[in-house]
Parts: sequence; C-alpha cells; structure tokens
Amino acid sequence: MLVLSRKAGETIWIGEDIEIVISEVKGEQVKIGIRAPRSIDVIRGELRQDVSTSNTEAVLKNMDIFKPKK
Repeated sequence: MLVLSRKAGETIWIGEDIEIVISEVKGEQVKIGIRAPRSIDVIRGELRQDVSTSNTEAVLKNMDIFKPKK
C-alpha cells in the first residue's frame, strides 16, 4: 500500500482522470473530495464489505434450492 501525507487543500491524482482533494482535517477525521468519471464506482469501505457479505449470503441461500428435499 502506498501511504502519502497530505495537508488540507492538497491533492492526489490516480491516473489521468481521478483527483482526490483533502478538503478538511479535523482531529481524527479527514474529509476528502473525489473527482472521477461517472464510470468509476466510488464506495466507502464499510459499505463495500456489507455488499460483499449480502451477496455471499444471497448466493448461499440460492444454493439451498439445488439441494435435494427430504
């Protein structure tokens, strides 16, 4: 993992299309802005984990329909 130190108002670029702006640093919280093409999904890490867990549960439930019934 690349770790960078930035101050409020500074930016980080990912490729040619994605800009991350550090808009505010307050205590342990950092507010960031992201400029990216609409084709790029941007999602918070905790939501991504929730979606992954929900998808796994849905697949497991669907697998139950293939089990022979007693």
